Amino acid sequence: MMERFAKLLLEEDMSGGGKGVCTALAISNAITNLSATVFGELWRLEPLAPQKKAMWCREMEWLLCVSDSIVELVPYIQQIPGGGTYEVMATQPRLDLYMNLPALKKLDAMLLSMLDGFCETEFWYVDRGIIVAEADNHDAYPLSASSGRPSIRQEEKWWLPCPKVPPNGLSEDARKRLQQCRDRTNQILKAAMAINSSVLAEMEIPTAYLETLPKNGKACLGDIIYRYITAEQFSPECLLDCLDLSSEHHTLEIANRIEAAVHVWKQKDWKNAKRSTWGGKVKGLVADTEKNQFLAIRAETLLHSLRLRFPGLPQTALDMNKIQYYKDVGQSILESYSRVMESLAFNIMARIDDVPYVDDAVKRCAAAESMALFSRGGLGGGTRAEAGKTNPSPADFEKMWSYTGNLSARKVSGDAPERD
Repeated sequence: MMERFAKLLLEEDMSGGGKGVCTALAISNAITNLSATVFGELWRLEPLAPQKKAMWCREMEWLLCVSDSIVELVPYIQQIPGGGTYEVMATQPRLDLYMNLPALKKLDAMLLSMLDGFCETEFWYVDRGIIVAEADNHDAYPLSASSGRPSIRQEEKWWLPCPKVPPNGLSEDARKRLQQCRDRTNQILKAAMAINSSVLAEMEIPTAYLETLPKNGKACLGDIIYRYITAEQFSPECLLDCLDLSSEHHTLEIANRIEAAVHVWKQKDWKNAKRSTWGGKVKGLVADTEKNQFLAIRAETLLHSLRLRFPGLPQTALDMNKIQYYKDVGQSILESYSRVMESLAFNIMARIDDVPYVDDAVKRCAAAESMALFSRGGLGGGTRAEAGKTNPSPADFEKMWSYTGNLSARKVSGDAPERD
């Protein structure tokens, strides 16, 4: 920890030359790195290792102690022993820290408590390499209904272990408990996202970001989006339906372009207002100002609709610039703390979602096998059923895991994607 504090004091410039980052960014990076160390390998629904849990609680307490010294002065009436009163200035915690920091600590404790609750479960995990070996040797070692190759969803995250369930699937109580945990985690996620969004909205736009913007909104948006935004009939949902939002990369790129256009038009509006104040009205100035305000509102509406359609969208270029260049230590603490809580809640939800997918696939495969045996044997054909009974073929397990992949593909956009 002495090394960590030395790095903070040197502002991450280990040469001591004073060329490091600002204090706010150094603390933000420290919280982010600590979260990656403790929660970076959250691959299973199980309690945190005692050493990691103690490390997280201890070091977060040390990093957050900086906020105890961030205060504001407020008028305070003090009584005089003789009976009179006089007004003095007293210190109290800054309002944003006083409101949000206790809430984030409570969300933190709820997530850790939820992980502690997964000590005794009906499901377990098997490394992917073991599953592949079982699938390759299915002739020598017949597979059970709860085995098979990883789902499409898990193949995208090939390093994750695969959840396994009993041959008959999870009990109703276990499914109900998982759903309750997911609902609570979703509420925690929404609270963390709300705090993070409000903190980022209060941060000033860095000059470095404004200097990188193009000179006009059309250069930001491109011909197609610009033509739709400037048209007489404008529908954000119809415009989004026409755009390529097939991948997170494309969606984030479009969000960055729309956000850049918003601030280009707002900057033009501000400059026009400044010119009208200094030099009086210029011909066409009022019309340009109204047009800029009109287009900025439309672009903000489009960006809001995009965020509603993709609530798990990563931070935009503007958000990352705010984190990098903003120098308010208190808001940097709130932003980084809420961001790591948001990421942790995302990943817990993703791990919870894995288990019902596998459970549904196993139950479907078991039901299909029962129907096949019944159709071969009939009501009185026990002997024929036994004679025709065979071990499940690899194709059966392929179907089972394909079903799991289809379930994953049909997830609604409101569900939170996994964050690393």
